[in-house]
Amino acid sequence: MYFDGHDPRKGQSLRILGPDGVLREDLRPDLSDARVKSLYERLSVMRVADRTALSLQREGRLGTYAPVYGQEAAQASAAFLEPQDWMVPSYRETGALWIRGVPLASLYRYWNGDERGMIFPKGLNALPIAIVVGSQPLHAVGLSWAMKLRGDPGVAAAYFGDGASSQGDVHEAMNFAGVFKTPTVFICQNNQFAISVPRSRQTAAATIAERAWSYGFPGIQIDGNDLFAVYGAMKEALDAARRGTGPRLIEMLTYRFGPHTTSDDPTKYRTNEDVEKHRPEDPLLRLRLYLKGRGLWSEAEEALILEKAQAEVEAEVRSFEAAAPAPVSDIFDYTYPELPPYLRRQRDEAMAGGETHG
Repeated sequence: MYFDGHDPRKGQSLRILGPDGVLREDLRPDLSDARVKSLYERLSVMRVADRTALSLQREGRLGTYAPVYGQEAAQASAAFLEPQDWMVPSYRETGALWIRGVPLASLYRYWNGDERGMIFPKGLNALPIAIVVGSQPLHAVGLSWAMKLRGDPGVAAAYFGDGASSQGDVHEAMNFAGVFKTPTVFICQNNQFAISVPRSRQTAAATIAERAWSYGFPGIQIDGNDLFAVYGAMKEALDAARRGTGPRLIEMLTYRFGPHTTSDDPTKYRTNEDVEKHRPEDPLLRLRLYLKGRGLWSEAEEALILEKAQAEVEAEVRSFEAAAPAPVSDIFDYTYPELPPYLRRQRDEAMAGGETHG
C-alpha cells in the first residue's frame, strides 16, 4: 500500500498526518487513538529527557551528547519492532533505544563516558551505540543474514543519518542485503545536515530512498515527523522482511532543531530563519493538534503529562548520578579474551594506583 503507492523515483513522498493535525483517512494505518495518545505521552518524556541531557552537559554533569529534538516521531519507529527483532543504532538513537526498553539512567551513563550504560536489560535485542559514522548497517545485515540462515523470525533495523548514507559501508550493507535478500529494514533519519554539510551537498540524487532500487529492493521517502507515516512504513517494511521478500529502505525526512552534538555551533552553517521555518513541522505539535481534534487533549492534561515526564526523568538522573564509578580495570577487561602482556602490565599499574573512571 505505502511502498507501492509512493515511489520516490516519481517524486512521491508519504505523508498521512499534516502539520495542521489533519489526517488522511484513506491512508490511515491500523493505529488506534489510544495507542497514539500513549505514544504521544512517551514522546513527551523523550523530549524532556533530551532537554535534560542538554542541560546536564552544559552544567558539566554529562559528556558530549547528540540531541534528538525534532526527530521524536522518527525515533518512535523503534516502538514498532517485535521483541525478536534487532535494533542497530547510530549515536542519535538515544530516544529510540529508550523507547525500545533501555533505561534513561543507562543512556545518561553512556553519554557520561561509562560504557556500562550499554549493558542492556536481559533479552533486549539491541546493539550498542555506534559512534563510527555508517559502520552499523553492516552489523545489522550480518545479524539479519544469520537470522535468515537459522530460520529465525526476526528482522534487523539499521538506523543511520543522511550523512552516513554517503559512506561506503552503508552502500556495501545495502548491496549485500539486496543480493541475499536479508530481512533488514534500513532507516535513514534525514535531518538534512551531516554535521554542517546540507543534504544537497552530499548527493545529486533527488532522494536517498530512490537508491534502494539500484540494490534490488524497494525504498520509500516519508514525512519523518508524521507518526502515522512512520508506523505505516515500518509495519509494511517489517512484514515484508518477515515474509522473506528481502530488505526495505525508509528515508524519514525530518529536521534537527538542535545542534549536531553539544560540541557543535549550528549558527555557523544555518540561520534562525531556516530553523523557524520548520517549527510547524514539529512532530509533537502535530500530534497535539490531532489529539485535540479528537477530544483527547487539553492544556490541563498537557500540564499533567509534562509533570509526570519531568518526575520520571528526574528519577532517572538521580539513579544515573548515584552509580558508583567504574574501576579502571574495565577499560582492559572487556576487549580481549586474554590480555596481551603489555596491556596486562598497564592494567596492573593502573590498579595499583586505585584509579576509577566514569
